[in-house]
Amino acid sequence: MNPTPNHGTTMTEQTTIDDTARGNSAWLERTTLMLKTPDRLSRLRDAAVLVAGVGGVGGVVAELLARAGIGRIRLIDADTVQPSNRNRQIVALSSTEGMKKVDIITRRLLDINPELILDIKDDFIEPETVDDVLTPIEGKTLDFIVDAIDTLACKTALIHKAHENGIRVVSSMGAGAKLDPTMVRIADLSDSRFCPLAKAVRRILRREGLTSGVTVVYSDERPDREAMREERSRNKASIVGTISYMPWVFGSFCAAAVVQALVRDHGGTISALDGSDVVDG
Repeated sequence: MNPTPNHGTTMTEQTTIDDTARGNSAWLERTTLMLKTPDRLSRLRDAAVLVAGVGGVGGVVAELLARAGIGRIRLIDADTVQPSNRNRQIVALSSTEGMKKVDIITRRLLDINPELILDIKDDFIEPETVDDVLTPIEGKTLDFIVDAIDTLACKTALIHKAHENGIRVVSSMGAGAKLDPTMVRIADLSDSRFCPLAKAVRRILRREGLTSGVTVVYSDERPDREAMREERSRNKASIVGTISYMPWVFGSFCAAAVVQALVRDHGGTISALDGSDVVDG
């Protein structure tokens, strides 16, 4: 009979964790306790993550990654806070209307972790400029991309380029016209359903020869068609009704996918978080 492997924390590891939780890293005390070994925390601190779009989903992702201890984050967005953002976006307050979203989130993240390495790009991603945002952050190659872009052409261009460059990506599908947070899922794009955005993304990527291997956060809930209105503008083809909490749930799923994959550190593609390979605990 084989002895049961000991997955607990050794005395040496616990001492290192206690040391890490003091001084400048005291704010990570609960994180180090959850992760159990300093090596796991180091994987997060050493990681480089690109968050494309810092609106409803992306703003939540950026903050959760910073609070988890991710050491390098690149933020890309050129949008400003509008009154209509206030029902769902972490950057949107009456006092921040008209301000750059990247400026607001930058202050928040550095207030959480003053040692965070932030690379800010006050710009929109365009299909022809995607390569420019995939460069290393302070010499560290990107470990992950979180796609929280609304515009279809830019979204698919980023996913395609990430796949070409071997960079893992988590892409947020549509959080609008949905109400039930318990129906949010993380899966391969090919397995998503009841999401018009995911359907459009699949169609475009299929033309590029990419049919699987793209991790997405989506909802199994059928969208409320009455909550959608066509709107022709530079970056949007429609306006979709959104409830306050749904982008936060999507953002939490995206951040969880990144953090859990980095902690597991198996380096491959990520699939549904089914509990088969989670942190001990």
